[in-house]
Amino acid sequence: MSRKTTFLSVILLSFTFNIFAQYEPEIIMPEFDFTPYFAATFPGEEEASIPNNILNNKFYLESLRLSKLAQEAYEYGDYDASAKYAEEAIRYARLSDEYVYARLNDEAKRLLHWADINNVVKRYPDKYNDGKKYYEKAVAAYSDDELEKAIFAAAKSVEILSLLEAEYDKIAVLPKQYKVRTWAFEKDCLWNIAGYPWVYGDPGKWTELYKANKSKFPSPDNPNLIEPGMVLDIPSIEGEVRQGIWDSSMIYQTP
Repeated sequence: MSRKTTFLSVILLSFTFNIFAQYEPEIIMPEFDFTPYFAATFPGEEEASIPNNILNNKFYLESLRLSKLAQEAYEYGDYDASAKYAEEAIRYARLSDEYVYARLNDEAKRLLHWADINNVVKRYPDKYNDGKKYYEKAVAAYSDDELEKAIFAAAKSVEILSLLEAEYDKIAVLPKQYKVRTWAFEKDCLWNIAGYPWVYGDPGKWTELYKANKSKFPSPDNPNLIEPGMVLDIPSIEGEVRQGIWDSSMIYQTP
């Protein structure tokens, strides 16, 4: 095969990114907030969005520069130089894809960790499972050296999970603790406290309060004996967001 023909083949391959080179890339991940890019609309399109600042990374830009040099050398008739530039362009294109995948994979892992510690699956089981499924597909594709598929799946995972994160942050926070008031005026007991709409809205769930606060009771084996001033923890049982102590001046969204 002539050097001219070889160059044409390499240039074509440089745009399909199907030739892999051996390298040890040193990739430094800059800080980046994905939310504005992925939380705009819920994913329904066939293509996944990837922020331009990771697509147009230093490896990609270098691959474009080398491709241009290869084209110029080819037009000048220096086919050896052209082929070398083209091969380097391919190597940097692969580095770019590795970089994009690494950024997306790290963000998907962060989002899954966030979702797990906040028990998001209880409130959004389908969306959570979709995001996790795409993440697992991305990892599997990368293991099979199918980088294009890995990037697509990782991008979809981030797209779905980042929207969940944005939605979750908008949920009205419910109190995580309650300071017991008097029986004489407020009729506070575990049954009535569990029935408050900003607790569980169901008196029958008083046992959840009892189990979470048993050690605080004057007589731990007697759930009927609570004292004004006791601070009860209100465990989240339906994935609802809770923080802080109940404030009578606040208006809470019911769970």
